Amino acid sequence: MKPTIVNLKIFMIFCAGLFLCACEKESAEQPIDVIYSVAVEGYTATFNNETSGAKSYRWDFGDGESSTEESPVHTYPGKGKYVPTLYATMNDGQVVEGSTVLRISKSSAIKMDDHTLSDWDTVSHNVVTAGPGGGIFRKAKYDYDGNYIYFYFEIASAVANEDIFDFYMDTDNNPATGLLTGLFTNAGFDVLLEGIPLGGWFDVFYHKGAQNEFSFDYQSINDFYKIGAVSESGGILAFEGRISRAKIKGLVGAGFKIGVSITKNDWSATLGNSPDDSMPAFFVNMAD
Repeated sequence: MKPTIVNLKIFMIFCAGLFLCACEKESAEQPIDVIYSVAVEGYTATFNNETSGAKSYRWDFGDGESSTEESPVHTYPGKGKYVPTLYATMNDGQVVEGSTVLRISKSSAIKMDDHTLSDWDTVSHNVVTAGPGGGIFRKAKYDYDGNYIYFYFEIASAVANEDIFDFYMDTDNNPATGLLTGLFTNAGFDVLLEGIPLGGWFDVFYHKGAQNEFSFDYQSINDFYKIGAVSESGGILAFEGRISRAKIKGLVGAGFKIGVSITKNDWSATLGNSPDDSMPAFFVNMAD
């Protein structure tokens, strides 16, 4: 404030008119701080405007679209980097602005809390249909977004059977690393997810040692998966789930290979495989 006081004294000596102008400038409305937060799910961004003191707002979402709502929700056209900007207009007409950078990744129609499996009807890619060597497997589907891997299974079984599932995952998509198993070809499996996901037991293991050694280290990872809707009808059990990409080593890449094996709950027999027994592991392409 000292420079301002000095300037005012100078104005008083040389020009009373200038002094009055300086007083008017000093009492003018001060600029406000533009403050907002953004929550992104798939392609949709929810903007929470915490700016106060403005008479109106205008949003430029960075994709050619705009809004005058105070806290809008906007769906972007696809994956990419966008720079949304909030313009806040003050009572005297002055406009202040604030921008941020959003990185929008692939969206998924799959919801874990909608109590239905009908959203999987929209997934026509990443589908594995069982053949003669599939056992109790009928179908598997996979989808993903920036945060999760989603899976859907149809098997000839029931929840009460407590079948054991083994998810073999080649997370670095490199057959030269990870376990080589006779169940599925063309992959080296770095991660094993094993347990009864419909019974609350599902664990994470990372492969170690030689590729021909079934040797895995247990990983203490909490809340890495979630089960959604479950349906039993006509002897077919269908259910969905998701796996957190951030919590499983290697799932942040552009794709992975997977093979799923189902075992009887006393480990006495293998009941089914997806893809079929001795077929190549299925590649889930996450390049989008």
